[in-house]
Amino acid sequence: MRRLWGRLSSVNVQKAVWGLEEVGLAYERVEAGGAFGRVRDPDYVAMNPNSLVPVLEEDGFVLWESNAILRYLARGQAAHGLWPEDPREAALVDQWLDWQATRFTPATRDAFWQTVRTPAEQRDQAAIDRSVAASEACAALLDAHLMGRPFLVGDRFTAADIAAGAAAHRWLHLDVTRTERPALRAWYERIRTRPAAASALPPLS
Repeated sequence: MRRLWGRLSSVNVQKAVWGLEEVGLAYERVEAGGAFGRVRDPDYVAMNPNSLVPVLEEDGFVLWESNAILRYLARGQAAHGLWPEDPREAALVDQWLDWQATRFTPATRDAFWQTVRTPAEQRDQAAIDRSVAASEACAALLDAHLMGRPFLVGDRFTAADIAAGAAAHRWLHLDVTRTERPALRAWYERIRTRPAAASALPPLS
């Protein structure tokens, strides 16, 4: 039995779902977090003391942190090519996973929360502006890297594209004014057509 705990409106859950779908593992997704609650229930806290989503539960093995789940799936299902065999290419995948978690997604957080989950009359425009500026810097970096490249690392789709792609999905669908980044846009449009992406990237909510 394999379960993934978490609501699909979470960008971190989206990464885990995308990874599971890419490697073709059967799983049950259990709604948790946000309006679904559950994350502070004793049985959930026993799995993840952070009370956050996602959590992967697999035959008694429990793993939290979305990029750790991605690494586990990609390394464990090597035939799908999500984790390079070359150690330098693998290090570059790690680099982009860390960048997504520490830079890109945190940059978009306030703009997302303020424009998607906060009523218009309660929004903090200064927080939105700061978040958009930080996100633009990340988008510019990503766009520059993707110039002339089909994917983030090497010439094939990897776990790095999943992590950054989920963050880009959020950024590119926010109702804010942004600079158009042709290489970033082309890469996003390319990876979002993958069948696994369709299961993982819903409209923002």
